[in-house]
Amino acid sequence: MNVLEAPPPRFAADEVAAVAAQLFGVEGTAVDLGSERDQTFLIDDGAGGGGVIKISNLGEDASVLDLETAAILHVARVDPQLPVARPLPARAAGAGLEIYRPTAEGADGRHFVRLFERADGQSGGPDLGDAAVGAYAAAHARLNVALRGFFHPAAGRELLWDLRHTPQLRPLLESIGDGGRRGLVAAVIDRFEERIVPRWPWLRAHVVHGDFNLDNVFLDEAGNVSGILDFGDTSHTAMAADFAVAVASLLRGRPDDDVFRVARLAVDGYQRHIPLEQVELDALGDLVAARLAAIVSISAWRVERYPENAEYIQAWDDDSWHLLELFVDTGFDVVLRELGAASTAQPTAGLAERRRSLLGAALTDLTYAEPVHVVRGEGVWLVEAAGRRLLDAYNNVPVVGHCHPRVTEAVVRQSRLLNTHARYLYEPLIELADRLVDSMPPGSGLDTVMLVNSGSEANELAWRLATAATGRAGAVVTEHAYHGVTAAISDLSPEEWAAGYRAAGTALVSPLSLASDTGRAIAELDAAGVGLAAMFVDSGFTSDGIQTPAPEELAAALRATHAAGGVFVADEVQAGHGRGGEQLWTFASYGIAPDVVTLGKPMGNGYPVAAVVARREIFDELAAHTRVFSTFGGNPVAARAALAVLDVIADERLIENAHRVGARLRELLRPFGEVRGRGLLIGVQLANGNAAERVVDQLRQDGILIGRTGRDGDVLKIRPPLVFRDEHADLLVQALARVLS
Repeated sequence: MNVLEAPPPRFAADEVAAVAAQLFGVEGTAVDLGSERDQTFLIDDGAGGGGVIKISNLGEDASVLDLETAAILHVARVDPQLPVARPLPARAAGAGLEIYRPTAEGADGRHFVRLFERADGQSGGPDLGDAAVGAYAAAHARLNVALRGFFHPAAGRELLWDLRHTPQLRPLLESIGDGGRRGLVAAVIDRFEERIVPRWPWLRAHVVHGDFNLDNVFLDEAGNVSGILDFGDTSHTAMAADFAVAVASLLRGRPDDDVFRVARLAVDGYQRHIPLEQVELDALGDLVAARLAAIVSISAWRVERYPENAEYIQAWDDDSWHLLELFVDTGFDVVLRELGAASTAQPTAGLAERRRSLLGAALTDLTYAEPVHVVRGEGVWLVEAAGRRLLDAYNNVPVVGHCHPRVTEAVVRQSRLLNTHARYLYEPLIELADRLVDSMPPGSGLDTVMLVNSGSEANELAWRLATAATGRAGAVVTEHAYHGVTAAISDLSPEEWAAGYRAAGTALVSPLSLASDTGRAIAELDAAGVGLAAMFVDSGFTSDGIQTPAPEELAAALRATHAAGGVFVADEVQAGHGRGGEQLWTFASYGIAPDVVTLGKPMGNGYPVAAVVARREIFDELAAHTRVFSTFGGNPVAARAALAVLDVIADERLIENAHRVGARLRELLRPFGEVRGRGLLIGVQLANGNAAERVVDQLRQDGILIGRTGRDGDVLKIRPPLVFRDEHADLLVQALARVLS
């Protein structure tokens, strides 16, 4: 007989007291606590002792009771601080778990009887404060952490309260007298079958409490959980469904305008110990609705059978109906989002218009004539809102591939543990600085590191180092260079200069004639009375059309810089982290030893982090005048991201991959124009900027992303994530051949 169909036991209070004394040796007055399908009494000995006795109905199975007992004992072992009410053994000798479930003869047959520790506290309700809501959900998550390593053969029991069986509520609907409400519950079941049943196999599952609601939990005066009771609905089911039971309980009796806020606080509390996966958050709203539907359906069905217990059975009905009606009035799609479901993508045209309206005219335009509206990425692929995959041969920020699991997990784990600033001591910052120093060429003297947040900030700091070290204010950069967006560094970024603008104190050199131009540029600065503070060189000459000057050209420029007393800065923001396919840092491939190295863009694979590496004496010159601090620079999360990127580059041998795939790709591209670059930083010279723009846009329409660069925008810029393989290169070349034909 099903436990929900079997009638409750019919023991009188004095009979229960006698059973407690006989079976467990506990004397006291029996006080009825009420129960849905069993009988539960407090045995009060008058001194704060005694226990809670539970008499099962005749439909209960011994193996299920053993499941409940074993689960409680397991939790008590794994997390002794969780206040679960432990079972107490009977006086009579027995074997195994049988000692926790002796039997007593009732008027209708022999019933299993169990005794549990007496818990202290009080039940909670809609007046539960925000902190208590979070603590309640956190305790629930701790309970599930303790249970996730537990199993028992009876955990596969079929119980209608398990939300897995929501479709089985349909036969019960005829017990709901009101036709409108009957239709409401039917609609919830319809949604469950349409949205949740197909997703159920994706939901994490293990043995759970099954009924972690405010009636089964005691709270202390501070609102913290002081007792966890009644494992009677324990089973193996989806963890998110178990959590939905708790959320539904927290929402009952709340004002309409507070319901979703409280639900989100509960999610936050739960995620202190168990972060929910997106598939679980997407399902949570429907799971809460299914719990409410189960409450009112099973209540109506059971009251028809046991009207004498209607008060207990229907205790949650009014609140549950109100919440269901609120969900309908709000709209289920809104409810899902309020509880954490992912938002649906907006129409691309409308989103682009909102971008223009909200972000203003100063922001650069979208890259392609047909905007790229992306919702996720993986490896070398971006996925558009409509589901189309785009081959990313353009973005150098995700250097180890979009959303690399090692980097994303490093960020998530450290975020859960700690994130703070560099005025405190923590290991990740020091580990990263040590790794960066070790990565510099032997004998370079690059032994001191400062962490910041972006390449612009790194170059700004490098500029401050140079001006402090030299006392001068002039800069030499290549003629179409880009080094950043700050006020000082934009003057060192002629790519960003408006037509006719020329920054005072900045002299330009051609990347094709560095040896001869650098001396001339320094002389210009001297004649202007500013003198040379620093020469900045992007090691990939990316904005200059991707150039690869001879090593002796850079060596001559460095010598000229030093002869003038200036600081030589190697900007590795775009070309670093193995992109050149020879060494981790492209400047090292030229055999030069710069005074300062700046890092950025790909350093965190999308997480904001950048660095300046220099000789200690250069930092000391700045320290003699001032101290530098960046609130977020080198924070533990950023440092862990950067460390993970370095690890992936090494473990997946991405420098070697960039060298091999890049060399092959350059050869395949030669029929289309002059090809320049090294590794996976490649430029293809076309006839003019219009031709390059047309090719870039047509490739985008074909599902491949590249960019363009150079003074006239006439160079195709190919700089994919370093996980770009031969098969991806072939797709690019084939598409380019179609476009150029």
